[in-house]
Amino acid sequence: MKKADFFTVYVESIAAGGAGIARLNGKTVFIELTTPGDKISFYIRKEHKNWVEGELLEVMEPSSQRSAPVCPLYGLCGGCNLQHLSYEAQIEVKTTILRDAYIRIGGFDPPIIRVRRSAPFGYRNRVQFHRLEDGNSLKLGFMERKSSRLVALNDCPVADIGIRNMLKEGSLIPINKKRFNVFSHKSTFLWEGGTEQGQVSILNKELTMDVTVFFQSNAAMLELLIDDLIDVASNADKNLALADIYCGIGTFASFLGNEFTKVDLVEENKKALALARENVLAKKLELFALTDTAWVKSHRNPSNQTWGLMILDPPREGLSGPLRDWLSREGPDLLAYVSCNPATLARDSKYLLQGVYTLKELIIYDFYPQTAHVESLAVFERGYC
Repeated sequence: MKKADFFTVYVESIAAGGAGIARLNGKTVFIELTTPGDKISFYIRKEHKNWVEGELLEVMEPSSQRSAPVCPLYGLCGGCNLQHLSYEAQIEVKTTILRDAYIRIGGFDPPIIRVRRSAPFGYRNRVQFHRLEDGNSLKLGFMERKSSRLVALNDCPVADIGIRNMLKEGSLIPINKKRFNVFSHKSTFLWEGGTEQGQVSILNKELTMDVTVFFQSNAAMLELLIDDLIDVASNADKNLALADIYCGIGTFASFLGNEFTKVDLVEENKKALALARENVLAKKLELFALTDTAWVKSHRNPSNQTWGLMILDPPREGLSGPLRDWLSREGPDLLAYVSCNPATLARDSKYLLQGVYTLKELIIYDFYPQTAHVESLAVFERGYC
């Protein structure tokens, strides 16, 4: 196949990153901005040994799952990559991505996957913008798709109304930072380089947060996740402790901690952990400014079962090897694993199920509509066979 050649294919499915999948001459082809069922023409951007990266030329016969994008910059801006799918199709795609990760990486078919749906637009409370000084003018926006060039914005349909108003007014453009985070929810508006800390209302509880440290970007979905974690905790032994690993500012423990005899918080970001100390009101609180590996190696006796529930909310890399290995052998009776990466969740699940656990429930939370990001909760119970 030559780079300059044009080809016609039918798109079969969507890959984990959001690109459509087609087949050509025995190779898998990945083409962004396509939909399962589309008949398209494309050219080859780059050819690898076993797969091809294609660029869409024309949708010759659109799929019934295709939808007209709301944003006029869609396809140029790199912020969204599924806006050409109907919302129902997006949910189907994300469910398939998660299930396929379990089958391909975990080696087993997971239980029925439940889905918590979001408002398709206007949902995003936390956004990172790029700023570019262009001569005498200042531009604010996101990076172009597959480029380091800036797409200047005066609106963003997925953003919270406070952020959309800021874009339209251009009120934060004078900030002297090339990249900065903004958070908007109800009456709270925070931004890097300005008012960075404040109170955010989640399920009628005021939490102190800092826009420079991690906080979930969809408050409505976060509230549903917390509600479900409260249900999970109802099955835990409250005479034991709660452990919140990768706790951030202590969001989950702030809602569950009072019911347990003790709360252990593990978080390597010291600024986030200081906020967690303020947010979590527990009968007894112990904080560990450590990585998960350091915590396992330095502070835990693997045979000491002291937790009724452990919440895990790791970054995209998933659990560290030492933590995963210890959990798979001798972890607590109940685990709630909050994941932002189906691949590492499936990998970690495989280890846990080879050990002492069974996977009882799997739920998708659509934190990021119009994108291929998949956030989920996996609930594991220790088995006594």
